[in-house]
Amino acid sequence: MKNSKTLTTRVTERIARKRAKVLIREDFTDLGGYDQVGRILQALVRDGKLIKIGYGLYAKTRISTLNGSTVPAAPLPTLAKEALKRLGVSITPTRAEIDYQQGRSTQVPTGRLIGIQKRFNRKISFKEATINYELNTRQVPY
Repeated sequence: MKNSKTLTTRVTERIARKRAKVLIREDFTDLGGYDQVGRILQALVRDGKLIKIGYGLYAKTRISTLNGSTVPAAPLPTLAKEALKRLGVSITPTRAEIDYQQGRSTQVPTGRLIGIQKRFNRKISFKEATINYELNTRQVPY
């Protein structure tokens, strides 16, 4: 018997079931072709159900209580760290975070600089906010 659900319905149901706030395009490869899924995700971005934060990276949204606009479900640094973990990139504390935690600095890190252990070339951003990376080759647990 033919499946009566459309691809859009199956994608939106999968998004609703996922606990993760960051979705990668590979989450939907079993549902349809690359181009089909891409068109569905673009339509969901246009409708405000998702926000594109990078190449193949999407974030769930919520409605802002301040002005009623569509905003990401979590702050951008949190989404970026989740996306990096989903992509297999190891995250380490930055020099500024270490200095702040050890009391050598009173400057609170913004979170828009994320320490990584290997090169990573994807841009993660939303509107004007962009995540930058600091390459840390030494092993520091996070």
